[in-house]
Amino acid sequence: TDAPLEPAQTPVMRQYTAAKQQHPDALLFFRLGDFYELFYEDARTAARELQITLTARDREKAVPMCGVPFHAADAHIARLLRKGYRVAICEQMEDPKQTRKIVRREVTRVLTPGTAIDGTLAEEHNNYLAAMALHTDRAGLALLDLSTGEFRATEFAGAQAIALCADELARSAPAEILLPAGNPMLAAQDHDSGPLARAFERIRTKTPVDDWVFTRDYALPLLERQLGAHSLDGFGVADHPLAAIAAGVLLHYAQATQKQQLSHIDSLRFYERADCLQLDQVTVRNLELVDPLFRDAGSEATLFHALDCCRTPMGKRLLRSTILRPLLDPAAIACRYQAVGELHRDLIEREELRRALGAVLDLERLLARVSLDSAGPRDLLALSASLRALPLVCAVLLRRQAPLWRSLLAKVDALEDLSQSIDEAILPEPAATLAEGGVIRPGIHAELDDLRATSQSGRTAIAAIEERERTRTGVASLKVRYTSVFGYYIELTRSNLRHVPADYERKQTLVNAERFTTPELKEYEQKILTAHERSLEIEKQLFATLRGQVLAAGSRIRTTSTALAELDLLANFAHVAAERRYVEPSLDLEGSILEVAAGRHPVIEHMMERSGVERFVPNAIYLDDQTASLLLITGPNMGGKSTYLRQAAMLVLMAQMGSFVPADRMRFTPTDRIYTRIGASDNVARGRSTFMVEMTETATILNTATAQSLVLLDEMGRGTATYDGLSLAWATLEHLHNEIHARTLFATHYHELTLLAEPLPRLRNLRVSVRETPERIVFLHTVEPGAASKSYGIEVARLAGLPQRVIARARQVLRLHEKAERQATAEALGAPLQLTIFTPLSQRILDRLHATEVDSLTPLQALNLLSELKQEIGSSRG
Repeated sequence: TDAPLEPAQTPVMRQYTAAKQQHPDALLFFRLGDFYELFYEDARTAARELQITLTARDREKAVPMCGVPFHAADAHIARLLRKGYRVAICEQMEDPKQTRKIVRREVTRVLTPGTAIDGTLAEEHNNYLAAMALHTDRAGLALLDLSTGEFRATEFAGAQAIALCADELARSAPAEILLPAGNPMLAAQDHDSGPLARAFERIRTKTPVDDWVFTRDYALPLLERQLGAHSLDGFGVADHPLAAIAAGVLLHYAQATQKQQLSHIDSLRFYERADCLQLDQVTVRNLELVDPLFRDAGSEATLFHALDCCRTPMGKRLLRSTILRPLLDPAAIACRYQAVGELHRDLIEREELRRALGAVLDLERLLARVSLDSAGPRDLLALSASLRALPLVCAVLLRRQAPLWRSLLAKVDALEDLSQSIDEAILPEPAATLAEGGVIRPGIHAELDDLRATSQSGRTAIAAIEERERTRTGVASLKVRYTSVFGYYIELTRSNLRHVPADYERKQTLVNAERFTTPELKEYEQKILTAHERSLEIEKQLFATLRGQVLAAGSRIRTTSTALAELDLLANFAHVAAERRYVEPSLDLEGSILEVAAGRHPVIEHMMERSGVERFVPNAIYLDDQTASLLLITGPNMGGKSTYLRQAAMLVLMAQMGSFVPADRMRFTPTDRIYTRIGASDNVARGRSTFMVEMTETATILNTATAQSLVLLDEMGRGTATYDGLSLAWATLEHLHNEIHARTLFATHYHELTLLAEPLPRLRNLRVSVRETPERIVFLHTVEPGAASKSYGIEVARLAGLPQRVIARARQVLRLHEKAERQATAEALGAPLQLTIFTPLSQRILDRLHATEVDSLTPLQALNLLSELKQEIGSSRG
């Protein structure tokens, strides 16, 4: 801070300086009465980011300051956290009325982007705080969502440990990451293009933590104490020390910033990356699973948005998580199919369950707010209202027969005792905060009822005093009023001061009036204020007791919330399937197959239906490990090749989520990983060109894919010279076919690659069909067997409006290159060039033939046409 510590400072500013020195990297919100004030550089930053007025504390403006009302601070703090700032809250620890000295102030919380729990968090997103612990060939990663209590960790080993950990970090998209301040491995990542550096680029807030926190001797005992366990064996991290250390670091940081126990964090889940279908960050981005590829595309372009009809925030977060981590176990997938299918067939039961779930609010975040002592009376009423919906949920589940429904029913606790306690204690429409009073119901506490009666009778007495004094003085405008500063007073205008009785005591002089008090008014004031203050004290005690009951039931609430999230997810799958004609996939565990009849792209179809445009054109897909493991798709730009590739991946992904799919029929073998190489962009900051990015992603596929993987390669080799690109694409196809045997869809404009269907027996050529006329090209969006006859790039350029001379010259150059490429292709295939009786004709002649309606020609017209074409061919040769 630039705050000077000097004798001229006031006691309050000395308090501020001391608090700021404890938290120099945070914006200090310093409580002064009804405002949080910021000073010096903090004030300049907050004024700029929040667009509020910057003022000064003294006449010389030596102390810049700005402030926000304490009751409206949450929204301002949330904006700062979203921008990556840390905020320290310095509260008044004493009641100013109860002390004659300066009020004691302390920092009670430090809020950071990764520890935010405010109501502005998106309900479908987890707000993760992450920590990494690295060794030479091992890496541990832990994630904590303080707002929900989700706490999990994983560990990687081997030469690729750091790269895999970085990919998992990028996919989790934490709001903040904790790093050991002195780890040279992490420091080095700031200066190269390694995987961690690329992952860190997406994380706004990186917080260094003292190295001693990243030690087994400190982190593991802290973790054991938090989980109430003598060892970590039961949590799966006993044999994964780096994962446990990372988890302990998160607990240390959360406790240090929140400055209280985190009772809602009572479990840790260790997970293996190989337990689910693996999707690296490149694939997640290219398929637009949870975020659009381009910011201006809007969230409607994502798979999450297309599938999200969930009724609860917990269900939305589970849907997002399931999209990023689909199932791998065939038994678990089949179990979900059975449950979804049962509800899919019963409209009434499905809608009844979804209606009941719609009344359930965010149980996880409500419990977190209670645990962190930031919940108000209305939060507890919201919790109770959610619990009251659970008996109806259970009633629907009792009528379900699928094993998954039965197992989830066993986990749902209606918590009727807790709901009853809350409803019996809190008024139906309580004040927003405890400080306002009026929260606890009458009949709960006898002394509280008496104090309220005293306060009410006192107010009645005040009204009687006002009426009596008006009669006594003869001044009809006399008023008895109250302010928090001056208490109760009698106010008379200056024109009526001659009527002031002798027993009135002057209290305050205004411009046009005088304020007075009397011994009787003082007595009632003391009685009323004492009763009010005691009432607030009792209400706080009763609310604290009720909060304790909620925390005691915390484990039951979390278990129920987890079950409700899965119930919501399954009901969502059933609802979407019924609304959009999705079908149940069929598992095939004998071989390696992907067979889809009339498949549709779930996102594009949903967007087209919402906009009311034409229906999506379905297409079939067939891949197996015996006859067709590699599909080579050719066709024009905008014809639908990329859509066809993405559609295949999304159908597999949805099927392994346990969802029904947009198709007439689907049979598949579970996939261990989906890879994509779709599009590319420069990374100038890291010195990586488009082509380098493309080759890096391709290398990952060729080095790690297995026979059970699904590979999507779209337009490989475009970032370099034509022959370089063609050669690399050629060799990649051969390697995928001969060495890896992965099910692969390969879209390309290199038509020479279609000749590989002869030497590669499991390669099949597909083409995107086009209807061509001299005037235009019509994209039919139908994928059919065979290779495309040409790329249509020049035709698309012509339709785009390129000058005719440019188009004509392009066609001449194209013919020259095609001749050379045929020779090179024949040599690559190891076969002599096969001469044909045909020679390339001019595009103009081909256009005339395409445009001719042969059936409508008379014999004479046909002879004339042949004569004209013959003459044109002769002149072309000449």
